[in-house]
Amino acid sequence: MGTGHYFWALFYFASLCSASLANNAKINFREKEKKVLDQILGAGKYDARIRPSGINGTDGPAIVRINLFVRSIMTISDIKMEYSVQLTFREQWTDERLKFDDIQGRLKYLTLTEANRVWMPDLFFSNEKEGHFHNIIMPNVYIRIFPNGSVLYSIRISLTLACPMNLKLYPLDRQICSLRMASYGWTTNDLVFLWKEGDPVQVVKNLHLPRFTLEKFLTDYCNSKTNTGEYSCLKVDLLFKREFSYYLIQIYIPCCMLVIVSWVSFWLDQGAVPARVSLGVTTLLTMATQTSGINASLPPVSYTKAIDVWTGVCLTFVFGALLEFALVNYASRSGLNKPNRAADMHKENLKKKRRDLEQASLDAASDLLDTDSNATFAMKPLVRHPGDPMAMEKLRQCEVHMQPPKRPNCCKTWLSKFPTRSKRIDVISRITFPLVFALFNLVYWSTYLFREEEDE
Repeated sequence: MGTGHYFWALFYFASLCSASLANNAKINFREKEKKVLDQILGAGKYDARIRPSGINGTDGPAIVRINLFVRSIMTISDIKMEYSVQLTFREQWTDERLKFDDIQGRLKYLTLTEANRVWMPDLFFSNEKEGHFHNIIMPNVYIRIFPNGSVLYSIRISLTLACPMNLKLYPLDRQICSLRMASYGWTTNDLVFLWKEGDPVQVVKNLHLPRFTLEKFLTDYCNSKTNTGEYSCLKVDLLFKREFSYYLIQIYIPCCMLVIVSWVSFWLDQGAVPARVSLGVTTLLTMATQTSGINASLPPVSYTKAIDVWTGVCLTFVFGALLEFALVNYASRSGLNKPNRAADMHKENLKKKRRDLEQASLDAASDLLDTDSNATFAMKPLVRHPGDPMAMEKLRQCEVHMQPPKRPNCCKTWLSKFPTRSKRIDVISRITFPLVFALFNLVYWSTYLFREEEDE
């Protein structure tokens, strides 16, 4: 009998355990979630108009922590000075009125899709121009309520934000575009925004921009004070570096080619007027069109940009090549290209004086030997008598005659190979224009690259 009673007792206990497990298996946790939501958000139990308490239920400001995930950066406009970004925006705060029983850890969090059911921070983007939410297929927003009263709000938004730019070094510049978030109505006595600890801003991997590279980003605080109080503000600065290879291929190399093509005019014959005029005018118009196209893609700023210096100097070189042909043509048509009679007469006078000096030196040498009537030679005394003006003049002529000849000037000698002034202008231009342009390139690149390093 004792063994039988023991058996029935074990059977009864096993039946109770199985019944308990069956009841637990039949629990509908979604129904429990509904009851919990009705319990904490029911009428008369929660008022979304009242902000949460401070830390540990104090009367201090509510702390809201911000986290961003940058999904993409669409465009960065230099003309409008703005950029477009798509991001996932997250806010997290604690509202002790929303605490609930998690049923021994089985309810990890509650999910809402209606933001007006709970209190929300009045955050806005202070440098926003345009923005919209994403509603395909459903609104891309959710609210999670955790058992300890912590609330997580997440939404996907697209924004067009203002980005004031300094284009003095364009296109060798770097730009800083900010994303600013601030409280609109709650002052720092009621609401404080803080960056989430750890990694407050994430950027999608393999972010590609057409003309920029995202070098880095920095988070900071930007609280603002007005006559209505102090308002909490957060900002993230995105540092963009402009890709120079695009502008090197599209602007700098074509401008160099146009300047070099304008120098072909120096190698054409001065009589080829139609060819030289058409070449100069064509390069000038092409350079002007290139400059206007560059300026059309930029805002009309009051200062001089690096690209303005480049295009302006290139346009000056092309215009200078056209003016050089005008000077050559004028020289070939006017008296500048004819033999210079005054110069020739001056040369003839110099030659005549040289012949007279040579003759005078010969006469002085012949006076040293005097012949008498008996055909006997007698040496005249070599002592110069004081006060003898003839001897002094002859000695001076001999000294002039014995002076060493001046060294010839190589440049004048080389230019003397070209008979006309117009040809000499062309030859000088072939050397001067490339040298000055090379010097300009050296100064330009060293100046702006050095300034870029200083700004960095």
